[in-house]
Amino acid sequence: MSIENLARANVRALTPYQSARRLGGSGDVWLNANEFPQAPEYQLTLQTLNRYPECQPKQVITRYADYAGLTPEQVLVSRGADEGIELLIRAFCEPGKDAILFCPPTYGMYSVSAETFGVERRTAQSTADWQLDMDSIERQLDGVKLVYVCSPNNPTGNLVRQEDLRRLLELTRGTALVVIDEAYIEFSPQATAVSWLADYPHLVILRTLSKAFALAGLRCGFTLANEDVIALLLKVIAPYPLSLPVADIAAQALSEQGLERMRQNVAEVVENRRWLAQQLDALPCVEQVFPSASNYLLVRFTPDSHAFQTLWDEGIILRDQSKQPGLAYSLRITVGNQYECERLVDALRRLPGINN
Repeated sequence: MSIENLARANVRALTPYQSARRLGGSGDVWLNANEFPQAPEYQLTLQTLNRYPECQPKQVITRYADYAGLTPEQVLVSRGADEGIELLIRAFCEPGKDAILFCPPTYGMYSVSAETFGVERRTAQSTADWQLDMDSIERQLDGVKLVYVCSPNNPTGNLVRQEDLRRLLELTRGTALVVIDEAYIEFSPQATAVSWLADYPHLVILRTLSKAFALAGLRCGFTLANEDVIALLLKVIAPYPLSLPVADIAAQALSEQGLERMRQNVAEVVENRRWLAQQLDALPCVEQVFPSASNYLLVRFTPDSHAFQTLWDEGIILRDQSKQPGLAYSLRITVGNQYECERLVDALRRLPGINN
């Protein structure tokens, strides 16, 4: 008897999300996971590892609520924003009956999480400029419980138009939740929808400490919503979603000093992004550098440059997006430190291009 035959059919057929670490590679310039290039320095202050942690650590919740301008009752902390994606499906979608909707090209975990739970996945492919195709969305909303929208969008880097987000919220009022994934919002803070929670009871916002806070290894994310949504998610979350060391460091990262460090991180990334975009735009092997409101750039290369494999072999690891709809020959490049950006540009100068 095959153990695999005991598994659910949808799990046997599932293609897991290919995270940067699963894809592997070996090198010294890692620009494939949208991480901050330097490790922050924090020290554990709590030593009570013999005790279970709080389900929702009070200091973490209070500090994030203050940072976001919300009440503690509107904040849930989890093992990264990825757990928030999954909790919403578990709490609101009936397998075999309900559906989620998302707009490719976008983050892959919306699809994988729904498939894992046997929930139908519907897609409304983005327009040519990577905005919401509102007509396509509206046609498919029957039976949809969750609509996921990433802004700034991963991997394209653009912000979704706020008027379209408001229209989407009006279309779904009373029938579905709209989940705006703001994992990269610290790089475009003016675009947050957090103030809209007062007007839309069905709005949910996902956040993380992985990007601007430079804590990808901590695995700490937040779901922001109105109190009744948070209460439902608390019914299905694990008893102890955050380990005590994670809660300890997260609280430090959300202190005044931690927030100032985060803002310095953002300023450094934005300056390096400006320099890198300018340099890439001048290279013969590059067809287009797309504008970015995040900590990465989406770049379309000439077909004959073979940029991804060539740089991979040189120990410069990027993220290939060519299989996403509309992204042929495109790579997502995390904005690294100045040394990493210079290494990348120097390597790309040696590649063939249409102007060589």
